[in-house]
Amino acid sequence: MRTLTCSFGYLLVAKALARTPCYNARMISVEEALERILARVGTLGEEQVPLTRALGRVLAHAVSSTLDLPPWPNSSMDGYALRSADATGASTKSPARLEIAGRIAAGHVADKPLTAGQAFRIFTGGPLPDGADSVIPQEEVTTEGTTLLVARPVKAGEFVRPRGEDMRAGESVLERGRLIGPAELGLLAALGHAQVRVVRKPRVGILSTGDEIVDLGGLLGPGQIPNSNTYSLTGQVIEAGGEPVPLGVAPDRLEEIEARFRWGLGCDLLISSAGVSVGEHDFVKAALEKLGAEQHLWLVNMRPGKPIAFATIPSTGKGALPVFALPGNPVSAMVTFELFVRPALRRLGGHARLQRPVVQARALAAIPNPGRRRGFLRVALTADESGGYGARLTGDQSSGILRSMVAADGLAVIPGDSTIAAGEMVPVILLREVR
Repeated sequence: MRTLTCSFGYLLVAKALARTPCYNARMISVEEALERILARVGTLGEEQVPLTRALGRVLAHAVSSTLDLPPWPNSSMDGYALRSADATGASTKSPARLEIAGRIAAGHVADKPLTAGQAFRIFTGGPLPDGADSVIPQEEVTTEGTTLLVARPVKAGEFVRPRGEDMRAGESVLERGRLIGPAELGLLAALGHAQVRVVRKPRVGILSTGDEIVDLGGLLGPGQIPNSNTYSLTGQVIEAGGEPVPLGVAPDRLEEIEARFRWGLGCDLLISSAGVSVGEHDFVKAALEKLGAEQHLWLVNMRPGKPIAFATIPSTGKGALPVFALPGNPVSAMVTFELFVRPALRRLGGHARLQRPVVQARALAAIPNPGRRRGFLRVALTADESGGYGARLTGDQSSGILRSMVAADGLAVIPGDSTIAAGEMVPVILLREVR
């Protein structure tokens, strides 16, 4: 049962902010924000890559088989190829006696056909000789010199992989938009593809802003902190299938932020962190306006991560360039990436599945969301005996606590002003495989 609480203080603050000129944007739902974003993001063009670099890429075209696989009947066991008719009525008391007339290893073919009363030694993958219709495993027979003793009847086709069992020439085997994994690599190689056409990998410019941010290797002055957002976002970009392009750290100066954005105009998507709220040093939106950007959203009804801007910059020849201005708090930046940037990035890269999977988990303890906005709270998951999940908060849910993300397996989605009681089910966006 959910417990609802009043948040009168929040209402007073919201009303006060709504009267200020910089807070006149309408706060929209997560669903509406994502709809606006995806309506303005398309799939990139294609490129050809060697098969050795195709893992994790998306097929730009469907692939059809150019040949039958296997291209000939072959043995699925080490044993002996024979004619099933020659073992009719065979038994332990009266075994069929066949002449061992040849030997076939994988990669070789018989130099003569098999005739009645004969058997050929054969190994797994070896092509069946003409005249044979079956294979008997080596552990089921005995030999006397060059004579094979078969002590049971053999069925036609036994332990034989027929021609085209895996696929037939002309058959469609991989659909357009398929994510290439190890099995797909093997299939493409089996069809003789040394190169493959894939959707181009999105290049993503990543910019951190703020006078307080110092990149790794720099000296920290009073009030300054290391640049962690660039590295977290870099990891998220790679996980989502993108190629990160670091744009460095820009201080809180309009011209510096604008210049860094200009450096990234050749990318397919831009991300910045910090400088997007309502403070007097928040220059990101102003910098985007100077670049002619059209803003499509700013405030989203969620926590963490309410102040997030999405805009598009007109671009010659390749359509509008999508730009995400994320909050500066580390957890807010990572959560808003998962909910909004990841789906857009995967759309650019041609992926069929844009969002993380969602599972239902049982709350192991109460999970409160006291604010009015929908909460995306970090939870650790444990697998239970029934194959389901149990969920527990990772600790302090402040948007600056990076350790809460390190411990998180997912984000529990909880309505505002509510509590998920212990034992109740809650939807959880999976961030990784549960260990």
